[in-house]
Amino acid sequence: MQFTSEQRLDDAVLEREFTLGDIPGILWTPASAPAPAPLILLGPPPLGLRKTYPRLAARARHAAADGFATATIELPGSGDRPRLPAAERARADLRRALEAGEPVSDEIIDALVLPLVDKAVPEWRAALDALLALPEIGGPVGYSGGVISIGVRLAVVEPRISAAVLFAGSFVPRAMFEEARQVTIPLHVLLQWDDAGNDRQAALDLFDAFGSKEKTLHANMGGHTGVPQFAGDAAARFFTRHLK
Repeated sequence: MQFTSEQRLDDAVLEREFTLGDIPGILWTPASAPAPAPLILLGPPPLGLRKTYPRLAARARHAAADGFATATIELPGSGDRPRLPAAERARADLRRALEAGEPVSDEIIDALVLPLVDKAVPEWRAALDALLALPEIGGPVGYSGGVISIGVRLAVVEPRISAAVLFAGSFVPRAMFEEARQVTIPLHVLLQWDDAGNDRQAALDLFDAFGSKEKTLHANMGGHTGVPQFAGDAAARFFTRHLK
């Protein structure tokens, strides 16, 4: 891991950009909390870190106020990273289906999501290795947001993740439902009831499939980006309960 820039956000949060090989990322640490701080991995949406930076930085500030460090990395094929031709073709097929008002087929969803999960999860695990080697970062570790299928896979294969807040706002391949049954960590799932780009029933079925003994579904009226503040506050309390 190589740090490439550093700045203070409101004197309360230290923000450092880094690269892990050819993968860009950002680490936020609370300026006043005693080290080492517990860590929350912020899963970004596949729009690129630059486009989603304001939302990520806002989440990092809120987490820092509770004493958490947070970190994120650029997803494969996003931002300035090389495009994935198969994913680009699947994305074009998805746009055509949505514009035509047609149902999105399992083949399109699989081609769009599964290769991303296969590539992103080992990168997240490598980033976690590097982050936990820093003296200012300690466990336990949580995962928050992003592409829900990546969160599901990480919850299954990464024993260092103790709890997760998952956002039900992306297409889910059928194969991920079987993986969801293997998830055992505490979960807090956010669902926007009127999210036009999300299959509500699939999100409910995925929640039902999770094998966790403790799992909470927090559903709210509103579209994809309309998560109310109180829902975010509830997610923050969930992490405080399980990571401190």
